[in-house]
Amino acid sequence: MSENISTTVRDGVATIVLNRPEVLNALNPEMASALKDATSSVAADSNVRCVVIKGAGEHFMAGGDVRHFHKLLQESPRDAGEKIGGEIEDVHAAITSIHGMPKPVIASIRGASAGFGMSLVAACDLAIAAEDAVFSLAYCRIGTSPDGGSTWTLPRMVGLKRAMELALLGDRITPQQASDYGLINWVVPEAELDKKTAELAARLAAGPVDALARTKFLLGQSSIADLDSQLAAEKAKFIAGVTEAEFAEGVRAFVEKRAARFP
Repeated sequence: MSENISTTVRDGVATIVLNRPEVLNALNPEMASALKDATSSVAADSNVRCVVIKGAGEHFMAGGDVRHFHKLLQESPRDAGEKIGGEIEDVHAAITSIHGMPKPVIASIRGASAGFGMSLVAACDLAIAAEDAVFSLAYCRIGTSPDGGSTWTLPRMVGLKRAMELALLGDRITPQQASDYGLINWVVPEAELDKKTAELAARLAAGPVDALARTKFLLGQSSIADLDSQLAAEKAKFIAGVTEAEFAEGVRAFVEKRAARFP
């Protein structure tokens, strides 16, 4: 695993740490490649029931490494474009893994979340932020357009007008604004972020992993499915669940008035 990304797995929870704290975890080519590998690895790991993505130090991620972009100005536009294109392919593979993996992914955010950092937050299934967090899509500030899927996720989360505001102006927003817009789920005191994140991850990891996977799939496809297709998919997924041990345990636990112990 790259020194720019660290991954640990404990009690069914995989924690992916963006690990360049000296530059606010800014994304460089090495981190982009490592993030692709880390998300692919945890997606395929049957021991992982929930994933947490967080930044090392005091920030989540301050977007792309602008110093890296500055060095590319010394190269021809074609060469620079090819190099940046490869980096974008890596982070887009990571975004695809996050959306497609059959387990919930939580963004745990403190400090700056800008550029691709904000795109990464939007890609996660759930997001919890400290009161000191700051969000900005920021791409327009360096004269480029967004990547990381934010032009797909944000209109669906916050509405087209609000997404236009965030993308075209690049203004900073507070955690409370991010919560009001629908970008994040919870705002907590900074001192409690790690504890609250761990509690949420443990709750998900103890849940019915296959049922949660089917639920994530259904919600993920809902924006591109018509009602009849979605109803048919819900029926198929529900019936599939009835044949599994999770369903039997959940029903028995309810009738016996005890907490379920999902396999």
